[in-house]
Amino acid sequence: MTTKIITTTPESEIVSTRIFNVDRELLFRAWSDPNHLKNWWGPNGFTNTFNLFEFCEGGKWSFIMHGPDKGNYANECEFIKIEIPSLIAWKRFSKPLFQVVAIFEEISSSKTKLVFKMLFETTDECNKLRPHVIDKNEENFDRLEIELSKMIKIV
Repeated sequence: MTTKIITTTPESEIVSTRIFNVDRELLFRAWSDPNHLKNWWGPNGFTNTFNLFEFCEGGKWSFIMHGPDKGNYANECEFIKIEIPSLIAWKRFSKPLFQVVAIFEEISSSKTKLVFKMLFETTDECNKLRPHVIDKNEENFDRLEIELSKMIKIV
């Protein structure tokens, strides 16, 4: 893997999108503030322990996802590109290896489209995960919706 966003083909990436009824800055903060991110990251039933969250290009993100099956899944990542409030990209050092690019597109002052891309070096690597992650990404977005509703009440 490289420290640049890799170039892929549609066959070697998994893309999930959703429109959220919040402004772009709030959605971006849910992704960039570890106090919010830890509350929703991962599929249903997962919790997180963040060991390190250095939100800057070259910064590290080290965390453990605790699964409902009592499994603990270590994750080591590095932020490779951040454009506030429109883009966050990181690469994983933990297997499976891939990059994530989250794009925040302002639709209106109260609607933001999220484009979430998982980028793989090969089609084979992508196809190993594709059947498992599409539904899990939707669960992740559902959990994000809940966190956003809590954030709106705080503002």
